Amino acid sequence: MNMNQKAGSLQKWSLGLTVVMALVIFGFATTGLAQGLPELTDLVKKLKPSVVNIHATRKMDAEGGMGRNPFEGTPFEQFFKQFNEQLPRDRFESQNLGSGFVIDPEGFILTNHHVVDGSDKIMVRFPDEREFSAKVIGSDSKTDLALIRIETGEKLPVVDLGDSDTTEVGEWVLAIGNPFGLDATVTVGIISAKGRIIGSGPYDDFIQTDAAINPGNSGGPLFDMKGRVVGINTAIFSRSGGNMGIGFAIPVNLAKSVVNQLKTSGHVTRGWLGIGIQTVTPELAQALGLKEPKGALITHVMPGGPGEKAGLKTGDVILKFNGHEINRMRELPTMVAATEVSKKVTMDVLRDGKQIQMSATTGEMPPDEDAEQTRPANKADNDRLGMQVEPLNDRNRQRLGLDADQSGVVVMSLSPNGPAAEAGIQRSDVLVELNRLKVDSIASYEKALEATRNKETVLVRLIRNGDPLFIAINTRQ
Repeated sequence: MNMNQKAGSLQKWSLGLTVVMALVIFGFATTGLAQGLPELTDLVKKLKPSVVNIHATRKMDAEGGMGRNPFEGTPFEQFFKQFNEQLPRDRFESQNLGSGFVIDPEGFILTNHHVVDGSDKIMVRFPDEREFSAKVIGSDSKTDLALIRIETGEKLPVVDLGDSDTTEVGEWVLAIGNPFGLDATVTVGIISAKGRIIGSGPYDDFIQTDAAINPGNSGGPLFDMKGRVVGINTAIFSRSGGNMGIGFAIPVNLAKSVVNQLKTSGHVTRGWLGIGIQTVTPELAQALGLKEPKGALITHVMPGGPGEKAGLKTGDVILKFNGHEINRMRELPTMVAATEVSKKVTMDVLRDGKQIQMSATTGEMPPDEDAEQTRPANKADNDRLGMQVEPLNDRNRQRLGLDADQSGVVVMSLSPNGPAAEAGIQRSDVLVELNRLKVDSIASYEKALEATRNKETVLVRLIRNGDPLFIAINTRQ
């Protein structure tokens, strides 16, 4: 065998060995991948009988007559209007498709408020094609949850409610629902994020998942791999109206307290402190002496409310509520609302740089309140801060719609790139405090401003559009 033949044989042997090794490695990889994927067949068989399709209808009046008045502005306008009003109006049915799941063998089903809101007729269909008429037991628009009931004359299979607080990002989850009217559709994914805020209301705290959720999934369950409900599917982010891998579910722990109240009384009562709060930004944290931007900063305290009775003051930062740390401002309204009315609670509060413990007795949230009122966070300052102010006289009070006894100074102009403008101060803001020093005149303003000359951050309390607000201004840009 010559050298070329030997080289060819060696190349063939080497290539064969490489292929064999690749196949072995690929076999191990696919085996590992298969072992990592959940086996759902038995779990789905167990869960599907408890998940229902909801079809809600509502009768509505269509616009009657012949549409817009073609004789508007002519002598015939009134004649046509009277004739048009006498024409019959058509009625049509508005239809909502959604999902739900049985939580009590006596026929209680949990779904979304927006699925059944205002409905004249609600039909519930099970995967085995049995169909029943349902009635609303109670509904809560603030959490978008509703409890409906059907009468079947038999015990129904129910789901188990899990603990959404113990779920983790990356955990496998399973959704069953009625997307686009397709009964008992099963999709799977993971928890993509927790604590998502999507601007739906004061109790924004959603589980985000990439399990396919589409219109019609609303009100359906999101299960963990042990078959426990950890969320109630309620919304999707989509540019097309269909699934884009971003769905949101209400944490089941929020639903538990709501469901119990809906079942017993048909409505929800919530705890209330009667305070306004805002986010603690990094700048505010520095000005307040906090190591981290945590807690909820009180912007105002309602006279006669539970917060005032407890001794809470504007400028306090609530760090803990009943032993639970407040890492984000929006956690506090949810905690307070979930607390029983007339219950004594404890709070860790930062006041003037010192941490103190206080107690309060929760009141009942008035019907027109959403929660502990939240205010957006911004920033602020003057001359060296880049703004000009003038006294808050009667003319300014009237222009700004303020009470006759309101004191402070009003911002008249701002340097475009000055510290105040960069911090978010606006024209017509009324400054009432600088670094806890009261401002009720030009003299007191200048005195307070001088006292902050060596401060890197100045904390300003102001009134904007009738609402109190704190802003931290960085003086060293």
